[in-house]
Amino acid sequence: MAAISQAAYRRASSLVCRLHSTYVRKMRYLNELKENDSLCRQALSSGTFYLFHNLSPFLQEVEKKYLVPQVSAAEMRRILEKLKETEEWIEKSVLIGCSDEHVPQFALDLGALEKSVIESELKGSFTDLRKALFVVDGKDSPLLASAQSLLRWHDSHQFCSKTGQPTQKNVAGNKRVCHGSRITYYPQTSPVVITLVSDGSRCLLARQPSFPQGMYSALSGFCDIGENLEETVRREVAEEVGLEVESLWYSASQHWPFPSSSLVIACHALVRAQQAEISVDSLELEEARWFGLEEIVEGLKRQPRSSKQDDGSVLPWFPPKQAIAHQLIQEWVKQQTS
Repeated sequence: MAAISQAAYRRASSLVCRLHSTYVRKMRYLNELKENDSLCRQALSSGTFYLFHNLSPFLQEVEKKYLVPQVSAAEMRRILEKLKETEEWIEKSVLIGCSDEHVPQFALDLGALEKSVIESELKGSFTDLRKALFVVDGKDSPLLASAQSLLRWHDSHQFCSKTGQPTQKNVAGNKRVCHGSRITYYPQTSPVVITLVSDGSRCLLARQPSFPQGMYSALSGFCDIGENLEETVRREVAEEVGLEVESLWYSASQHWPFPSSSLVIACHALVRAQQAEISVDSLELEEARWFGLEEIVEGLKRQPRSSKQDDGSVLPWFPPKQAIAHQLIQEWVKQQTS
C-alpha cells in the first residue's frame, strides 16, 4: 500500500511540475494573449518588436555577425514620433511569441514608412528574408520565418472571400473576422514533403531551374488534397524521377516561408538498386543524378563561392545547415558511415 501511495505521489508531483514549468506557463500566457484583446493591447505597451519593411526583416551587423534586434515599446514610440506617426501604428503588430520572462514579442511591418529614416535611427538595414535566414543565429531564423508568414497572410486576407467586405484582425493577429458574414479566418500552412531518395549506396539529388548555380537538393512537392504523407512521397518520387519507392521513414519537419507558409516534412526513401534508372520530369526539374558517399562528403564542405572552378565550371554544393535538406543529407552520410 505504501509503495502504491508513493507511486501515486510521484505521478502527481510530476504533473504539478509539468503544469508549472516555464514552457507550460509561457504557452498558456501566449494563448491568453491571443484570446483576450484587452490583455494583448496592454502587452503592446511592454513588449518588444521585430521590425519588417515590405516583409524584409531588420538586422544589425555587429563584429561581422548579423543580429536581430528586439525594439522596445518605448523605442518604437520614439521612432514613430520621429516619423510624425501616431502610436496607432503599433496596433498593426502581430504576436509571434514571448520570452521565458513573459515579455511578449511582436512583429510589425513598417513598409508604408520611410525606410532610410528607420535604418538610420536603429543603425541597421532591412534585409531580404532568404538572405537573413542564412546569416542570423539559428534560434532567430524560425521566429523571422513565422513572423513574415503571418504578416504576409494578413496582407493577403484583408477581404472576406464570401462577402467581399473588409476583415479585421484581432489584437494578437492570430485571426481575422468578417463581421458581415461572421466568418473567422485563421492562418493556414501547406504541407510539403522533402525526400532524400537512396538506393542503398547512393543518394539522389536534383536541381530546379530556380536554384543557384551548382546547388543540388532533395526532391520536394506539395501534398495533394486527400493524400497521406506516404502517398505524397511515393507520388512525387514517381513523377519527378520515375522511380518507385520501396520503403520510407520520417526524419523531421521545418516551417518554411517560401513562397508562403509551408510545413516541410522531411523523409528518407529507399528504392531498389536494380530499378534505379532515373527518368527526369523536365517540367519540374532541370537535372537529377545519383551521388556517391565521397562526392556528398566533399560537397558538404563547399560554400557557393568556393564551388566555381577556374574553367568556369561549378562543382556541386548542397543547401546550408539551416535548411532541412542539409539535415537529410547529413543523416544519410551518418547511415553510410556507421
